[in-house]
Amino acid sequence: MSITSERMESNSQEVVTGRDTDLPPLNLFEKEANDVRNHRVNWQSYVQGQMISQDDFTFIRDYDNASSERRDQLIQNLGPQCAKVFIRLMGRIAKEQTVRYILTTIDSMLKEKPERVSIFVEHGKKSKTAPWTPFLNMLTREDAFTVNQACRIITKLACYSKDKMNANDLKYFFNWIKQQLTATSNEYVQTVTECLQQMLRLDVYRVAFMENEGVSTILSVLAGKVSFQIQYQLTFCVWMLSYNPQLCAQLNKYSIIPVLADILSESVKEKVTRIILLVFRNMIEKPEEKEVVQENALAMIQCKVLKQLEVLQGQKIEDPDITEDIEYLVDKLQNSMVDLSSFDEYSSEVKSGRLEWSPVHRSEKFWRENAMRLNEKNYELLKILTRLLETSKDPLVLCVSSHDIGEYVRHYPRGKNIVEQLGCKHLVMQYMTHEDPNVRYEALLAVQKLMVHNWEYLGRQMMQEA
Repeated sequence: MSITSERMESNSQEVVTGRDTDLPPLNLFEKEANDVRNHRVNWQSYVQGQMISQDDFTFIRDYDNASSERRDQLIQNLGPQCAKVFIRLMGRIAKEQTVRYILTTIDSMLKEKPERVSIFVEHGKKSKTAPWTPFLNMLTREDAFTVNQACRIITKLACYSKDKMNANDLKYFFNWIKQQLTATSNEYVQTVTECLQQMLRLDVYRVAFMENEGVSTILSVLAGKVSFQIQYQLTFCVWMLSYNPQLCAQLNKYSIIPVLADILSESVKEKVTRIILLVFRNMIEKPEEKEVVQENALAMIQCKVLKQLEVLQGQKIEDPDITEDIEYLVDKLQNSMVDLSSFDEYSSEVKSGRLEWSPVHRSEKFWRENAMRLNEKNYELLKILTRLLETSKDPLVLCVSSHDIGEYVRHYPRGKNIVEQLGCKHLVMQYMTHEDPNVRYEALLAVQKLMVHNWEYLGRQMMQEA
């Protein structure tokens, strides 16, 4: 096993089991699952009420009372018939406590020996359904424990089976996971996240998750107030995605570096720091295009990751892996700074969405030399500035965005038509009545630059009047 594989396995085991010295021995879901296992179901009442057959009763009674070795023997002897009984019991019994018990029994069975998924696969082939179909149907139930237990079973079937989940089922399942992650009150969010982590260990599921806009969901959760455990688990999901070079190259299109940089700067947990550094390292190592690597490095520099790494270098860190990651990233980011042009710096700042009055914005030389470069890549930077004007509530961002639009057309008059086509002119004009006086000023000056030609005279006149 390679060093990378060992580190992945170590982190995976820690996350999937939810173990950490700062956590109680079991999370809420695991505690409830233990309570469910200890509950004894009166199967006799179900057979007397003709809700289940005598054969099903005999099997489940024997299974319940059997030792671990005897259970293994029952499963081997019955094979797909065993899966058939469990699924039939799920369909015929309505009492939630008993449904909980059946699902927990199935989950425990698969957890003990993952190869047991084969009995559900074989049963599915005989009934011409996917092995996870009966459990996907359980996700619409109202009981939170039941649906989360079904989620755990689906995950095991999807990951351990040789046949992987088809596109439609996968989209449905990932959409359900995304809804659970963003639910305002979900006491089992840690369990759902564990399932996502396990799914994303398989590359075929990583691709589908990205196509389903899963990264946006992860970032929306990470950008809010969540526990360090959820920060760790969701960042682990991003780490899994970053092992695919093509997916890794797309990650920062979702502005993932600013979000993780913020968490890193506030992190007090070594495990959170470690997993973020692993993501950043992959974002430098994995992309195949040098341009993407450079953009990621510049985004990290723009978000002050290098400064944070230098702070970490001064701390006593016992984990040699973390120390090695820090040294690697510091070296790469410092090398990137050597070749950093003023336009690279500007481009990185705009892409981060965190505009401030850095020197390039006020530099006459910068705009004279680089205004036309805002047309590159199908007006990528202009489109980002337009989006910031459309969505940002930060007065500083609005000021700088308006100013830059004005400077662009001042030094590239033909850009007026482009700005108008992008809808940027209309947005800037709206800010002339903004409540913040600085925003009003920058918007007014930008509009004047869009409307008239005597830029230098106008600028001096407005500064005198201000």
